[in-house]
Amino acid sequence: MNEKLHELLVQLRLKGVAGALDQELKRAEKEATPVSELVYRLLLEEQVYRQNQSLLYRLKRAKIPWDWTLKTFPFDKQPGVNKAQIQQLSGLAFVERKENIVFIGDPGTGKSGLAIGLLRQALLSGYRGRFYHAQDLLDELYASLADRSTPKLIQRLCRYDLVLIDELGYLTLKPEQINAFFKLMGQRYGKKSSIITTNLDYPEWYDLFQRKTLVDALLERLKHHCI
Repeated sequence: MNEKLHELLVQLRLKGVAGALDQELKRAEKEATPVSELVYRLLLEEQVYRQNQSLLYRLKRAKIPWDWTLKTFPFDKQPGVNKAQIQQLSGLAFVERKENIVFIGDPGTGKSGLAIGLLRQALLSGYRGRFYHAQDLLDELYASLADRSTPKLIQRLCRYDLVLIDELGYLTLKPEQINAFFKLMGQRYGKKSSIITTNLDYPEWYDLFQRKTLVDALLERLKHHCI
């Protein structure tokens, strides 16, 4: 009967139940467990398995390059960072409110570490997110222009609850990249949260993008409900 049960569980793709079945059957026999309790425990195993698989899938899709967390961030070595504020942000209310976060600072001050820690926290909490190096994102947007898939790409990026754009700095940008980037940020505005890390203060963004009217619009939207 156990073999038949395992075969059926494989067909039904109930891997969590399958992994716990033999152990739970032995436990039930030893403890004279009621059938309803046995079924409940097996279904709990399936639930935990699926939650873990969903988390692993979200982590894989997010493409986070480093296993950094907020717990590993060296707050003691970076007194310029407000630990209490970061811990408050880790509650992810900003994601619920569709707010943006912008980390501005010199290289080596921990911008990427904090941003990745918040992204990972969001993934652990069930949100969908994506990490991008700024140059990689802009290159991907530019490449999508060749086969006219930019609208689909932007639509896909707008489905993420949180997008982290890392190291927005002095990049070599084509006008088409700038337009696509502004369109992406415009469509995420007020609907999803974004985190940007950069070593450029806001006035320097005009030199980067070379489009004053568009930068004005970008900063107006990005800084609205922004931390």
